[in-house]
Amino acid sequence: MAENLTLEVVTPERILLKEESYSIIVPATEGLMGLWPNHAPIITGLNPGIIKYRQNDNMRVLAIGGGFMEVSDNKVSILADSAELPEEIDVTRAAAAKERAQKRLKELPPGMDVHRAELALSRALARLEAAEYK
Repeated sequence: MAENLTLEVVTPERILLKEESYSIIVPATEGLMGLWPNHAPIITGLNPGIIKYRQNDNMRVLAIGGGFMEVSDNKVSILADSAELPEEIDVTRAAAAKERAQKRLKELPPGMDVHRAELALSRALARLEAAEYK
């Protein structure tokens, strides 16, 4: 029985991280999903949110803007639309994005794509939450 999972997070721009972890929590489209060594193989979509993973009793996080995940043979591969570590997040920019999205959702201008505004709000909230772990 393996004691760890390999977590790899890739965006269109870079490989954000490749680390060992003994538990991972992801924002799957079906809800939060916990992963441990020897998890059954799965492919699923991911919502904007934060990924939490444990290393040596330390909780680490990163924000993602959605994407896909594959779990197989104790490897968790995440292909994210965007992803940031807490120390990379510009809190001022994330707070401004949150305010813009909330304003759009409150005003509902004609022809506005509500789903897109909701996703923007979810991404901003995830970035702000992850930044708290700096």
